Amino acid sequence: MHASDTAPSAPAKGIPLHLKVGIGFLLGTLLGLAVHLVAPGAGWVNDVIQYAARPFGTIFLNLLFMLVVPLIFSALVLGVAELGDIASLGRLGWRTLVYTAVVTGIAVLIGLAMANLIQPGTHMDPALVQQALSSNAAKTGAIVEKGRELHIVDIIVDIVPHNIVGAMGDDSKKLGIVFFALMFGIGLVMRPTPGTLAFKNALHGLFEVCMHLIGLFVKLAPYAVACFMFILSAQMGWEVLVGLGWFVVTVVLALAIHGFVVLPLWVKFMGGMSVREFFRGSQEASLTAFATASSAATLPVTLRVAEENLKLPRKISRFVLTVGASASHHGSALFEGITILFLAQVYGLHLPLGEQVLVLVLCILGGIGTASIPSGSLPVIAMIAGVVGLDPAGIGIILGVNTFLDMCRTSLNVTGDLAMAVVVAKRSGAQELDDSAVEKLDEIVR
Repeated sequence: MHASDTAPSAPAKGIPLHLKVGIGFLLGTLLGLAVHLVAPGAGWVNDVIQYAARPFGTIFLNLLFMLVVPLIFSALVLGVAELGDIASLGRLGWRTLVYTAVVTGIAVLIGLAMANLIQPGTHMDPALVQQALSSNAAKTGAIVEKGRELHIVDIIVDIVPHNIVGAMGDDSKKLGIVFFALMFGIGLVMRPTPGTLAFKNALHGLFEVCMHLIGLFVKLAPYAVACFMFILSAQMGWEVLVGLGWFVVTVVLALAIHGFVVLPLWVKFMGGMSVREFFRGSQEASLTAFATASSAATLPVTLRVAEENLKLPRKISRFVLTVGASASHHGSALFEGITILFLAQVYGLHLPLGEQVLVLVLCILGGIGTASIPSGSLPVIAMIAGVVGLDPAGIGIILGVNTFLDMCRTSLNVTGDLAMAVVVAKRSGAQELDDSAVEKLDEIVR
C-alpha cells in the first residue's frame, strides 16, 4: 500500500490523542475505584453502567467492528497484489517474503510462549469480567462451550467459503474472508489488465476510506476508555489493574525478547552487521515510530536512516522497507497472538496446541492485513477472536493500555523492517532490482 495512503495530515493543535487516552484511562479508573469503595453494587451505579457507560463503549466497538470486513479485505488484497508485483521482479521479492514470514513467525511464537508461561489472563476473574462487559452473565459459558466445539478439520473446511457474504456475517468464519482476499490478490497479479488495475485503484480508495473513518472513530477512544475502565474498576476494583498489569508485562517482555535478542542475532549472523552499529543507526526511526505509532508515517525517516546511517544500497532498502511498511509487522503479530491467548484465559477457554498453531498462522497473515496506523491491530484481533470462538467485544478489556503498547509494538515493527533490509542487502545483489523498479518505488514513497 502506498505510504501516502496512511500518512497523517498536518498535526492538530491541542492535547495529543495518546495523552487524552491516558487521561481517560486515569479518570475512568479512579472514578470506578471510588465507586467500588463507597457504593459497591449500588442500584444507581448499575443504572449508570447499563444506560450510559456500557452503551457508549459498545457503540465505539461497533464502529470499529463494522469496518473489519472491508478493512481486512482491502488490506490483504492490496498487500498480496503488491507482494506479487514485487515477486515478479525476481528473487529479491521471494527472499523478502520468506524472511518476513520466518521472523514474524518467530515473533508470534515468542508471544504465545510468554502468554502460556506467564498466564496473564488468569489474574482476572472471568465471571467479573463478563459481568463488566455484558449484561448476560451466562455468556461466558456459551463462549467456552463454543470454543470446545471447534474442530481443526471443520476450521480447515470453512477456510474455503461457499458463501462469502455469509462468511462476512459470521465471526467464526472470518478465516474464509482471509482466503477469499488472498485468492483475489493472486488473481489481480495473474491478470494485469486495465480493468484489474482500475479495480485495484478502487480497493486503494476503499482502504483509504476505512483508514479515514478509523481515524475519526479513534478520536472517541479517550471517552470509550474512560467508560470501559469505569465499568471494570467499579465492578472489579483493584483486580482489573492487576490483570492489566500482568498483560502489559507479558507484552513488553515478549517485545523486548524479540527486539533485543532475536533481531540482533538476525542482523549479526544473517546480515553481517554489528549489533551496536545497527541500533545506533536505526534509533531515530525507532523513536519516531514510538512517537507516531504508525509504520507508514515513519516510512520517510526509515528510508533516510537506512541509506544514510546504515549505508544500505538504495535499491534494496527502498524495495524492502516499502514492503515492510505495509506487509511486515513483527510487533503487531506478536501482540495479536498474546491478546488472543489473554482473552481466552480471561474467559476460561483453553486453546489446545492445534488451535494455537491456527492462531500462529492467522497472526502471520495478520501481519499483512494489519493497517500501518495507530491501533491498526484491533480489527485483526477481532477477526481472529471470532475464528477461535471468543467474543470480539473482549478487546474492550485492553483498550485502556492499548495506546502505550501500540507505540511499543510499532517501534519493533520499524526496527524489524530495518533488520530485514540489512539481511536482504547482505544476501542479495543490488542488480536484482533494476532502475525502473526503483523509480516505481520512489513514486509509491512520494
